[in-house]
Amino acid sequence: AGSFQQAGVIQQAYNLNFPLHVVPASCAQCPAWSAFSVSSPAIVLETVKQAGAGAEDRPEAVVVRLYEAHGSTVTAWLQTSLPVKEAMLCDLLERPLAQGRLPLEQQGLRLSFTPFRVLSVLLLRSC
Repeated sequence: AGSFQQAGVIQQAYNLNFPLHVVPASCAQCPAWSAFSVSSPAIVLETVKQAGAGAEDRPEAVVVRLYEAHGSTVTAWLQTSLPVKEAMLCDLLERPLAQGRLPLEQQGLRLSFTPFRVLSVLLLRSC
């Protein structure tokens, strides 16, 4: 019912095409854990991967790719439980953008999206 945004069509499509797989935990008392979360349902966190070219020289580099899926302009917070020491926007070839440094705030990383915009964020973890 309602628009595709209200009906959660995108989330349902991901649930159908990429179902979660249950992995047994090493103990029954393990706390719940999530590496990433996004504050807006309009933003889809599509990819988390080790950075490309030269990644073997920088194993602490992770790229997160997100996109705006509702056709809206939105500001969202990307939160992570990883120990990030630096974050910057990068292009699709994972090269840091000039003026792309993102401040690390208590709420996470503040990202601004225009309709259907794709953002790639390069995260450098502290080891």
